[in-house]
Amino acid sequence: MLKRPITLLRRAIAMRLSGYRTINTWFIQVGVLVLMCLLAFPAHAERIRELAGFAGVRDNQLVGYGLVVGLDSTGDQTTQAPFTSQSLTNMLSQLGVTVPAGTNLQLRNVAAVMVTADLPPFSRPGQRLDIVVSSIANARSLRGGTLLMTPLKGADGDTYAIAQGNMLVGGAGAQAGGSSVQINQQASGRIPNGALVEREVPLNLGGNGGMLELQLNDSDFGTVQRMVTAINNEFGQSVAYARNGRVIALDGPMDDNARVNFMARVENVRVTPTEAPARVVLNSRTGSVVMNSAVTLREAAVAHGSLSIMIDTQFGVSQPNPFGEGETVVVPDADIDIEQQEAYLQIVEGAQLNEVVNALNALGATPQDLMSILEALKASGSLRAELEVI
Repeated sequence: MLKRPITLLRRAIAMRLSGYRTINTWFIQVGVLVLMCLLAFPAHAERIRELAGFAGVRDNQLVGYGLVVGLDSTGDQTTQAPFTSQSLTNMLSQLGVTVPAGTNLQLRNVAAVMVTADLPPFSRPGQRLDIVVSSIANARSLRGGTLLMTPLKGADGDTYAIAQGNMLVGGAGAQAGGSSVQINQQASGRIPNGALVEREVPLNLGGNGGMLELQLNDSDFGTVQRMVTAINNEFGQSVAYARNGRVIALDGPMDDNARVNFMARVENVRVTPTEAPARVVLNSRTGSVVMNSAVTLREAAVAHGSLSIMIDTQFGVSQPNPFGEGETVVVPDADIDIEQQEAYLQIVEGAQLNEVVNALNALGATPQDLMSILEALKASGSLRAELEVI
């Protein structure tokens, strides 16, 4: 893409040195060619490594069950979590300590926890992993605790790492006289570099005749075609083939070192992805409304109003006559009023995102009301976007 502008730039410099151009003409030509070089770079181009990943190069999730000790009387209540005392008894028996049968262990400094971690690709024995420790019983806090040696297993049931270490809990809390205060979560924490890898996950790249697979994060036929073209231009030959809207087959070298260099070059190739489809995302729990730049709004008339129901109860006292035999009673007097807010038809339209936002803001609706308006606009065909509720 840049060969022709650079060649012209070199010719201009050579002609200047040969005396075929004046100073003014040479500077003008150089400026134009530099501008052509800048425009030759694609706008908003991204590296392939940000849009896709090689098949097989992935993390593996690990999980384990363990005990946290050394808590300041904030551990599990064994009457409600009997598995904590059972786990401690089993661990002590492995260390040569026998607990008499029927012993009621009142443990306040021990908590049963689940330990989770992600095993990165190409991990080797001896490497360290960050782990997350979470209480599974009724421990009030894990602050100051120490995780005892816990095997971390994969989905196949094999042990791939061993976790142990001191807890790092970001929350804090205090209680006295029946009152308590708490900041953030205290029932979970992290241990940086708290696990040692004991076993690696076998991974064979390009084992089938050197063929590799590049998988896009989001399925898009247009982006796949642009990636194939960019990769083939990078290597000067056809090494990439599109299989579908997500997978690209790569004809890589068989040698390990050459294959790594090949994959590094592929990951750093820059591609301009196609524009994402118009989409509006509605969060029904928080009332958030998010839309991308491709959303457009055809002309439509919108009227939105709501009912307000107000109930006001006044309590009066009914007293009998001075010499009557009645009783004094409290008589409620309820006043119910229904008020409907006025709503007028308003024209909304927008061909760009800022116009859409301004048109919707002109309605003066709350985020919850805006969700209903967007659904109605979609049903009427005015909103040119797909709605996604999360």
